[in-house]
Amino acid sequence: MMDSLTLNNGVTMPLKGFGVFQITDGPLCRKSVLMALQAGYRMIDTAACYGNEMAVGDAIQASGIDRKDLFLVSKVWIQDTGYGKTMVSFEKTLANLQTDYLDLYLIHMPYGDYHSSWKAMEDLLASGRVRAIGVCNFLADRLDDLILSHHIVPAVNQIEMHPFCQQKALRQFMESFQIQPMAWAPLAEGREHLFRHPVLTQIGQAYGKTAAQVALRWLWQNQVVSIPKSVHQERIEENFAIDDFTLSSADMMRIAQLDQGHPLILDVQSPAEVERLHQIRFDQ
Repeated sequence: MMDSLTLNNGVTMPLKGFGVFQITDGPLCRKSVLMALQAGYRMIDTAACYGNEMAVGDAIQASGIDRKDLFLVSKVWIQDTGYGKTMVSFEKTLANLQTDYLDLYLIHMPYGDYHSSWKAMEDLLASGRVRAIGVCNFLADRLDDLILSHHIVPAVNQIEMHPFCQQKALRQFMESFQIQPMAWAPLAEGREHLFRHPVLTQIGQAYGKTAAQVALRWLWQNQVVSIPKSVHQERIEENFAIDDFTLSSADMMRIAQLDQGHPLILDVQSPAEVERLHQIRFDQ
């Protein structure tokens, strides 16, 4: 199976990425990204609001890996939606990451003036400073509105996705526009006892793999990009080592039955969550 895929604008994107959400300690983030790059990861996913873009940039510089061999992803936060503010945030992101372009730039949340942000991102794409643009956490109605209101269809929608939240209806809608699903929290942040889950553990035993590796391989075989996070070298290497086995169709069906049909971590339609996320402010 291929370890990369082609987005709806022709850009090639790795299926396996490394996420840095909640790694707020600069030296620890830098070390973790270096370990991920040494393990073989070539896609790093960060965001303006994570507060660690500079650490990611430092790690990339220290790695000695050619920029063209990397796939860098970042995101604009709610406080910076709007045309002008998105442009300013983008410049800060480039400076923090010590690069002159992004491979993928995303709108982090479906709130605020994201329509004007999308116009800014269309212009960044046209200028060549971004290779692909997309969104995060957009449900079908918001996606449809964005598509109908602008010229460019998002290349990616980064969503909560793991064996317990499989987003089947949303993914079907996205497929009609060739929008690539990208899974955040691919290991469900350990919820539902994922690392010890009996079904995932039993499947893994047949292949000599862990429950986490089974969950990540399930995403891979569904052609869903994933960005697991860890600060431990053994776990980083384990999460990357999923291309030497193939889940059977029976195993894939067993995992499909674990779907609970709703998010476990973030309900983007909850007014309480909207208010909480709007209150998150930071200096980039």
